[in-house]
Amino acid sequence: VEGMTAISDANGVESLAGIMGGEHSGCTDETTNVFIEAAFFDPVCTAYTGRALKIHSDARYRFERGIDPAWTPIGLDHATQMILDLCGGEASDVVIAGAIPDHSRAYRLDTDRVQSLVGMEIPAEEQRKTLTALGFELDGDMAHVPSWRPDVLGEADLVEEVARIASLTKLQGKPLPRTTTGVPKAILTPMQKREQIARRTMASLGYNECVTYSFIDRKSAELFGGGDDATMLENPISSDMSHMRPDLLAGLLQAAKRNQARGFSDMALFEVGPAFHGGEPEEQNLQVAGLLVGRTGPKDLHGSSRSVDLFDAKADVEAVLAALGAPAKVQILRDGANWWHPGRHGRICLGPKKMLGVFGEVHPKTLAEMDVKGPAVAFTIWPAEIPMPRNASATRPALHLNDLQAVERDFAFVVDANVEALTLVNAAAGADKALIENVH
Repeated sequence: VEGMTAISDANGVESLAGIMGGEHSGCTDETTNVFIEAAFFDPVCTAYTGRALKIHSDARYRFERGIDPAWTPIGLDHATQMILDLCGGEASDVVIAGAIPDHSRAYRLDTDRVQSLVGMEIPAEEQRKTLTALGFELDGDMAHVPSWRPDVLGEADLVEEVARIASLTKLQGKPLPRTTTGVPKAILTPMQKREQIARRTMASLGYNECVTYSFIDRKSAELFGGGDDATMLENPISSDMSHMRPDLLAGLLQAAKRNQARGFSDMALFEVGPAFHGGEPEEQNLQVAGLLVGRTGPKDLHGSSRSVDLFDAKADVEAVLAALGAPAKVQILRDGANWWHPGRHGRICLGPKKMLGVFGEVHPKTLAEMDVKGPAVAFTIWPAEIPMPRNASATRPALHLNDLQAVERDFAFVVDANVEALTLVNAAAGADKALIENVH
């Protein structure tokens, strides 16, 4: 595979460089000749190979963090001498292929930076003695980094070395200066307030909050409209976390799968967090997502439970939208994404373009791909799409009551099968806008 380093001979691969040896490169009771290899393997290639093949070893742990390239020939001599001392025998000549990588680098030592970065007063001479004792070579105000310190990559790292040896416990705690007296009042943005309201409302509806990773595997991301190069991580933790999540529902379904594997068949989960459709800030949006799986509750003597359906999700999404201040009059359209069951979902919109949320039954194919046992219904809300409330006026307008008593009427219609309920509602509401206040 491109990007992986393998050690091989004419017969095939012998081992994975810096990760794991093979069966033919190991020792047995019949071994008489030992070939010693001492090498420096690229840390990035080693980490990539180990993650791709999901192999964890002591060798990988060391090589992917970087070893001292200058110590390679010295290590070879040490290993050879240990074998001669313990097993006897005779050593052959050393064969060297390539050259030791030149990782030499130097950074300017500014003795005043310790005070500005860390807040510690350490004499300049003590700083120089500390770095010299740690193996740094000082040439004027330049500090040459030793070959065994691949972690030192800048001037700030020099300051860190000096500060940790001097002990950070000597730092004195100082409160931040205040422009006003007393404890300032906490100030939340409108979106932060909506996050709090959404969490409290979901908890009051009986949901349990989940906090899932913001990155998922490519296959799951593609199920929910993502998985492209714009959301792919350059250095993922593992192959199962290679892409940023395009929708919170993906993480909730993964959480439901883990719960079902542990014997929990009925659950109500929710999460509030960002979803991503690209690498730019404007391609990130806040979502509130809820998931119901299984039945509405456990069996008991006082009533029977039933399987969750889309009306459970609809009731909950309407409750959360009302708590967030969404208008009461909205449109419900049916042309949702392909991970929703066709005919059993709806988009909650203000007009044809502004979508506040979506609810419905998760498509059986999506559940099968995520390895979740249904039935499962869910909803997603975009709080940023909900219009902000207008500033309240100083005076309240006078209450105008109609002289006529309110009357409710039930009507039944026979229409074609493909006529949407919203079409009937809009037609009835528009029959007489002066007299008709609401249509359900």
